Amino acid sequence: MDKNEYKELKKQLLSTKKNGYDSLSQADRGAMEDYCAGYRRFLDAGRTERLCAAEAVRMAEERGYRPYAPGMDVKPGDKLYHCNRGKAVMLAHIGRKPLSEGIQLAAAHIDSPRLDLKPNPLYEDSELAYFKTHYYGGIRKYQWVTMPLALHGVVILKDGTRVTVRIGEEEGEPRLVITDLLPHLGQEQGKKPLATAIPGETLNLLVGSRPIGGEEESGRVKLAVMKLLNEKYGIVEDDLSSAELEAVPAIKACDIGLDRSMIGAYGHDDRVCAYAALKALLDLEETPVKTAVCILADKEEIGSDGVTGMQSAAFDTFIEDLCAAQGTALRSCFARSFCLSADVTAAYDPNYPDVFEKRNESQLNHGIGLCKYTGARGKSGASDADAETVAYVRRLFDEAGVIWQISELGKVDAGGGGTVAMYMANRNITTLDAGVPVLSMHAPFETVGKLDCYETYKGMKAVFQARA
Repeated sequence: MDKNEYKELKKQLLSTKKNGYDSLSQADRGAMEDYCAGYRRFLDAGRTERLCAAEAVRMAEERGYRPYAPGMDVKPGDKLYHCNRGKAVMLAHIGRKPLSEGIQLAAAHIDSPRLDLKPNPLYEDSELAYFKTHYYGGIRKYQWVTMPLALHGVVILKDGTRVTVRIGEEEGEPRLVITDLLPHLGQEQGKKPLATAIPGETLNLLVGSRPIGGEEESGRVKLAVMKLLNEKYGIVEDDLSSAELEAVPAIKACDIGLDRSMIGAYGHDDRVCAYAALKALLDLEETPVKTAVCILADKEEIGSDGVTGMQSAAFDTFIEDLCAAQGTALRSCFARSFCLSADVTAAYDPNYPDVFEKRNESQLNHGIGLCKYTGARGKSGASDADAETVAYVRRLFDEAGVIWQISELGKVDAGGGGTVAMYMANRNITTLDAGVPVLSMHAPFETVGKLDCYETYKGMKAVFQARA
């Protein structure tokens, strides 16, 4: 076999990982930058799941979507949405084929790891005022100290009045912080494992130090803080028991790298996939063949439980109502449906090669990452898509010119992760995981490649536009 024959045979038979920039057209490069600029704006607007849901509704209504109410007529071309308790959103663009033929679905989540205020958060110690927190989702606690934090959320008064809280986002506003030991006194702390060096009960937000009243009085700093909250928001301390207040990094999304090829931000997991799914649905120019559905769920980071999580009946109810309007049984619709479980995956990090299996990891700039299964170790907690499903998505992506890769999340015994895929598969919906590779996943500041963000959007659009 001569050299040319060998090279041709190698090209035909062997798979080679390629950097996506080697095949990205100049037109796509411009479109990618425009898309990523919109994504950065979405991140800054959607700092919490409530804010993400509100921004998604705003964007949808701009594109002609209207709230769905049970009993409404449902016909091809209709653009409908339902916002579940202000924290999750379901959108549907009704297709030309009846719902008995199934739906094309992308399911992402809009909650991210954070620090929630406890029900009785405010206290004073040594003339400093603090908010006590309870961390939400899988965080590495040491990453959350000594960084500026903002506070977002709602306080619901006894009479049902809703008070929106927003502190620390705008220029000139005060920020909050969690303090840490100085290195001079941190020798013993430094000997502890990372997981225990910062106990959860020390993740207390420093909120004030200026007292009011006479020096003989107690709790003067706590009272001063509560006075400020009362003047701005009209609340008293008891109202904090019926509040949802979340501390998040007070950092805007920005370009990363001298070449501006990446985006750094809080909340890429999983708002990077949520935005891709939402934008792909809103950008459909024609009525799709099958009904295209986008789910932006809550509570994925803590198991998808609760009324706004993917395990709740809210999704089933929404689709069942649409099916009822067309005289279709929900189970028949689900059995013929396909779901792209749109969640991020870990990007290979050469700084930490020991936990990755390089041949089977996602890499930055190699496109949307397909994951046949997630889970931990022996695939626990995975839906484990079959070969037919992977082949179906390969075909869709290749026909649409989507740059993609296929991977796992770390070495077999190193750990693992989960998505909403298994909850969709449990509904008898054919499901495959796919999403953007992320560096520093679950950190207060994560990094993604712009190319992967854009290719994920293209992949979502290919799913929505599928003809079968």
